[in-house]
Amino acid sequence: MTSARPKTAEANFREAFERLKIGAPKVLPTDAQVSQNNVAKEAGCDPSALRKSRFPSLVAEIQNYVAAHGEERPESERQKLLKQRQRSRAARETIADLKKQRDAMAGLLVEANAQIAILTRKLFDAEARINVLQPKVGTIQWHKSKPKSSPRPVDIKKPKGVKK
Repeated sequence: MTSARPKTAEANFREAFERLKIGAPKVLPTDAQVSQNNVAKEAGCDPSALRKSRFPSLVAEIQNYVAAHGEERPESERQKLLKQRQRSRAARETIADLKKQRDAMAGLLVEANAQIAILTRKLFDAEARINVLQPKVGTIQWHKSKPKSSPRPVDIKKPKGVKK
């Protein structure tokens, strides 16, 4: 009978690392990120068991992988919710600012309408006073006619009995 060699701790960690890289973990949720702690948890060990002093090459591989693929991580549900809350908060703040602007402009409009009403009333009063002060009789139009030219000596008739 041949005895099966038990897997070493490093072999368990490497298998867990590979499962996390392909996105098919057995212990952790399928959306678990690759990290040194998650590799240890996936291997069924305490995170403190995977130490750099005991497994330097494996820890270096994990750190290199995380550095190379760290930005490819999909957002977690919590991160998505946080971003959604931030967008919602920003939208609520924008709406509140717009409402303040609207209310301020409505106040200015009311003031302008009141000023227009006051000036319209003053205009009607002024027109009424002008009508009272103007005479009711029709106006006489004076046409300036051309002044008649002074008579020429030839045109002047001499009185009778005067000789030249």
